[in-house]
Formats: sequence, C-alpha cells, structure tokens
Amino acid sequence: MMRFLLRRFLYSLLVLWGVVTLVFFLFNVLPADPARLLMGQRTDAASVSNARKVLNLDKPIVTRYFLYLNNLSPLSLHDNSAELGVGFSGIPICHFSAQQSLVLKWPFLGRSYRTNRSVSEILGEALPGTMLLALTAMLIATVVGILLGILAAIKKDTIFDTSAIALSVAGISMPSFFAGLLIAFVFGFVLHRYTGLNMTGSLWQYNPFTGRTLALRNLILPAFALGIRPLAIITQLTRSSVLDTLSQDFIRTAYAKGLSKSRVIFKHALPNALNPVITAITGWLAELLAGSFFIEYIFGWKGVGKITVDALDKFDFPLVMGSVLLTSFIFIAVNLFTDLLYSWLDPRVRLK
Repeated sequence: MMRFLLRRFLYSLLVLWGVVTLVFFLFNVLPADPARLLMGQRTDAASVSNARKVLNLDKPIVTRYFLYLNNLSPLSLHDNSAELGVGFSGIPICHFSAQQSLVLKWPFLGRSYRTNRSVSEILGEALPGTMLLALTAMLIATVVGILLGILAAIKKDTIFDTSAIALSVAGISMPSFFAGLLIAFVFGFVLHRYTGLNMTGSLWQYNPFTGRTLALRNLILPAFALGIRPLAIITQLTRSSVLDTLSQDFIRTAYAKGLSKSRVIFKHALPNALNPVITAITGWLAELLAGSFFIEYIFGWKGVGKITVDALDKFDFPLVMGSVLLTSFIFIAVNLFTDLLYSWLDPRVRLK
C-alpha cells in the first residue's frame, strides 16, 4: 500500500511539473507585454521598465522559469535581503548562507496584473462556488443516473429502456455550452413566470435594503446544465454493467437460494457493477470542477471558470496560469482518490 502511494505521488509530481513547464513557456512566449498590461497603456517608459524589473521580465526566460518553480515549490530558497511577507509567508527551516535560507511556505502563484492581488487569494474566493456547482451537478447526475440505469436494466427491451437509451444518447451528444444556453433561455426566460428562476445569478446576491443574501435558486439551472452529460453516461454505464452482472453465476445462485429480486439487485448485483460507474463519477467530478468554464460564464456564476474567462479577456496571465495549475492538481488528487476507493469497494482489486 505504501509503495503504491509513494509511486503514485511521485508520478503525480512528475505530471504536475510537466503541466507547470508547459503553462509557463506557453504564456511567456505570447507577444503581450505583462509590464505594460500591469501599468497601463499611458504609463511612461521608466515606470514600465521598473515594472519589468519587479516582475523579473528583464531576466532570461530560463532564469524566470526556475524562479517560477521556486515560488511554486513548498520548499524553496529565499533571499534574506527581501522581506518574507512580500508575496508569501513561510517558516525558515535552515540557513545556507547570510544571503539565502530554505523556507517552508504555501505555493506562491504570483499576483494579478489587473488588481495586484494574490492569485491564490482570488482563486480561494472563487473555488467554493465552483466546488458547490460541480458537487451539486454530480450529485444530481449520480443519483438520477444510477436509478435510471438500474430501472433500464430491470426493464430491458421495454419502452422505458429504449427511452432511457435515447435520452442518454441525446445528453452525451449535446455540448455543455449549447445545453447551458438552451436551459437558460427556456427555464430562465421563456418560463421564468412559472419557474421563478433567473437566466444569470450567483450564490450570493446583494440587495441595497437587505444586504448580502443567499440565493440557492440560482444554483438549479447551472447545476442541471452541467450535470446533463455525466448523467447520460452514468445511466448507460449503470445499465450495461448491471445487465452484465445479472448474467453471472453468483446471481443465479442467489435466486436459487430464494432471495427476493430487490435484495439480489441491490445487495449482490449493484455493488459488483459499480466499478465502471465509480470511474465515471470520479472522472467527471474532476472534469466538472475543472471544466465548468462555459457554464459559469453563461449563467454568471462566480467561480474559477468565470474569473478565468474574464482573465483571458484581460490578458491577466498569472491568474490564468494559477487557474490551470489548480485544475491540474484537482485532476491528480481525484485520480489518486479513485484508486484508493477501488481497493475499498472491491476486494479483488489489489494495490501493488
């Protein structure tokens, strides 16, 4: 078990390093001048030159790359001549010389070009909204998808089965941004009088009289739009997996012992049919956490996706880079959790 965890951890670090490298060089070969973006178009040349020095843009790109890795690493070298509180805070571990120390710190993702705020702070404020949206969408997709899949398998070759398959194919084929636009228009505009739902809105609303108020109804439409595709896939996977499990010998043995149909399905068939479904759920959860960009933008939902799209529009590269690294970390963490969950649900799976 420990060998497996260590191997996966090292592999995850290698993947994350590859993502960091790709993101850094991708955004540092773009023609836009970050110093000019930070200071504004009307700033004099001396101020722009000073900004380039602060951002280390006057150094070679390889030097800037290693400085970026040093900022991201929890264990990094720190110049004792600079204050530790500038950009990040940390705990000194040991001193290599009078000029440099090894410090333990949170990864520093840089500062936004537009607001000069810490990227970690901006993402920290937006991440709860994205997590709530993704978890709600995944909860809807999981509960409804598994139930529909089980019913379709039990009622194989009936009108319910064919309808479930047809709806699943439609859900898989429909792009998320199109589904979002369609749902927002139909339920948030055309049927607004009956649904009471808005086309756009975030978790918190501000009223000049009541102040900040919670608006959970704004979560319904984006969560439903985001959960359509995983719901369709989970339905099909559950149906095919349950049908395959019901044809196994141990199921026939359970029926021969006189067990009821519901007990055989939920006690014996379903637990053995969940492995591919769990793979889909965990994989889609990571994707929903990382890929809700268009849904958040369409519905005006404040989350990582929306602020990333806004940052791309304003050429705020540190914020975009931090968002990409955050989503990559989410993918890696969820995949590791999936492997551990496999071994717990299915004793036949062994972590070596």
